Amino acid sequence: MPDLETITYDERNGVAYVTLNRPDALNSFDSTMRRELQETWQSLRTNDDVRAIVLSAAGDRAFCVGMDRTESGAYKVFEKSTHFGTSNNYMYDDPGRELGPKANDLWKPVICAVNGMACGGAFYMIGESDIIIAAEHATFFDPHVTYGQAAVYEPILLRQQVSLGNVIRISLLGAHERLSAATALQIGLVTQVVAADELGATATWLAEAIASVDPGVIAGTLRAIWAANDLGRLDAIAMAPAILAASIDKDVMRAGNDAFATQPRITPRVR
Repeated sequence: MPDLETITYDERNGVAYVTLNRPDALNSFDSTMRRELQETWQSLRTNDDVRAIVLSAAGDRAFCVGMDRTESGAYKVFEKSTHFGTSNNYMYDDPGRELGPKANDLWKPVICAVNGMACGGAFYMIGESDIIIAAEHATFFDPHVTYGQAAVYEPILLRQQVSLGNVIRISLLGAHERLSAATALQIGLVTQVVAADELGATATWLAEAIASVDPGVIAGTLRAIWAANDLGRLDAIAMAPAILAASIDKDVMRAGNDAFATQPRITPRVR
C-alpha cells in the first residue's frame, strides 16, 4: 500500500487491518480519508493474500463521527441555499459514497469493531460491514435532523441492519438519544459487545476464523445473503443458481468432504 495519511493498513494471517486514524478529529472523514478508503477497498479486490478485513479506528473516544465539517471546502455542496451547489436539486455528489466496501464492489467479509461514538456518516461504513461488534462504551446516533439536514443515506444503509421502527427512532430523535452498545446488541445492529480491551482480539478471532475457509465459498455465501437482503426472497432465490455456480470449485468441495471425514471436529466458541 502507498503512504497513507488518514488510515493505517496492515496484513497478517490472511486478514487486512484497516484503521481510521484521525483520533484528534474523532476519526471524522475528510476528502483524503474518502480517497484512501476507496483506494484501499478497491485494492483488496485483487489481493488474494487477504481473505477477511477488520475495520476499526484509532483511540477510544470515537469510531467515526461522520464528515469533518471543518475541512476547507468540505461543505461546498451545500453552499447555495436553494440547491446543493448545482443548478438544481437532482444533481448531487454524495460525500460518503466512496467510504463503504460494498460501494466499491468488495465481496470479502468485513468485521467492523466499533469503539466509542459512531454517528452520522459512520453508518456508510457500518451499514456495509458484514459483522459488527462493539466495545461496551460504544454509542450510536444520527444527528442530521437536529442540525438542519434530512437523514437520508445513513438510515437507508442502517435499515439493512435493524428494524424499521428503530431506524425511524434513531433518525428522527437525532442528537436527543444515543444507543448504548447493549441496546445496539438488543436491536441487532451489533452481534457482540465486549470489554474495550477485548475488542481487537475478538475482531481478530472472527476474521482469522473466516479467513481459514476457502475465499470463493465465503464470497458466494456473502453475495447470496446480501442479495436476499437487497432484492427480497424470491429475486434472491432466482439468482441463487448463478451465485452457487460461480462459487463452486470441485477441488475445494472434495477437500471439504475429506476434511469432514478425517479431521477432528472444530471446538467452537459459544456466544
